[in-house]
Amino acid sequence: MPLQDRIESAVAAGDSADRSKALAAFVALRRALELGTIRAASRDENDRWVVNDWVKAGILLGFRLGSVADLSVGAMSFFDKDTFPPRAFDATDGVRIVPGGTAIRSGAYVANTVVCMPPSYVNVGAYIGAGTMIDSHVLVGSCAQIGERVHLSTAVQIGGVLEPVGALPVIVEDDVFVGGGCGIYEGCIVGKEAVLAPGVILTRSTSLIDLVNERMIAPGPDGSLQVPQGAVVVPGSRPASGSFAHNNRIALYAPVIVKYRDASTSASTALEQALR
Repeated sequence: MPLQDRIESAVAAGDSADRSKALAAFVALRRALELGTIRAASRDENDRWVVNDWVKAGILLGFRLGSVADLSVGAMSFFDKDTFPPRAFDATDGVRIVPGGTAIRSGAYVANTVVCMPPSYVNVGAYIGAGTMIDSHVLVGSCAQIGERVHLSTAVQIGGVLEPVGALPVIVEDDVFVGGGCGIYEGCIVGKEAVLAPGVILTRSTSLIDLVNERMIAPGPDGSLQVPQGAVVVPGSRPASGSFAHNNRIALYAPVIVKYRDASTSASTALEQALR
């Protein structure tokens, strides 16, 4: 039986599912996620990102099947579901995990040539493409899809979207530069080669101001906010509505596209290559 059918059958059966069969299906899914052969989200025939809800349902199945176990290391105490132990790597994986407190949960894909600076955390279902830099204090949340040659600078937060299973996770496409302290949440999509300046926050309730094309970019029908390819986004503000706000000059945060990436912008972000 195909893995998808096995997962969906176990999920549908609930507490009456055969535990050994359900656990075997989950373990197969977890391994496929680590190999990158199955993903929580992927492009469809129209080149649009779509969620693979059965994969997310399978991850939730793993939490249901697991029991809290002692995962302590030396003097450090850790207790988590035994179905999601920290993922083990060796030198043949080709991933640089610099000593100092990084943890990667099982069920996450981390490609060859990825660099993880300490401390950082990658949650289950995440996908990290080749050549990506995960800098210090970075969180890559559950099911987030990070492309190739992405730089996630210090203290970047990539929100996890595990529930509801039909919700699209955060997606950061190839060659994106995300500046320090940025937060990308709630299924936002950052297009290829975009640049987010330090401090940019993106959510599904955020409207993006495009000064170049004189337009407002609102979340799409699926609720996700999409940053256009090559956009350079900085933190900005817009006036709050109402007489009180006007009289007191109150402004609200708003991300602003000030330009689109060109040769000079690419050169300014290429410094990361010296860290490889």
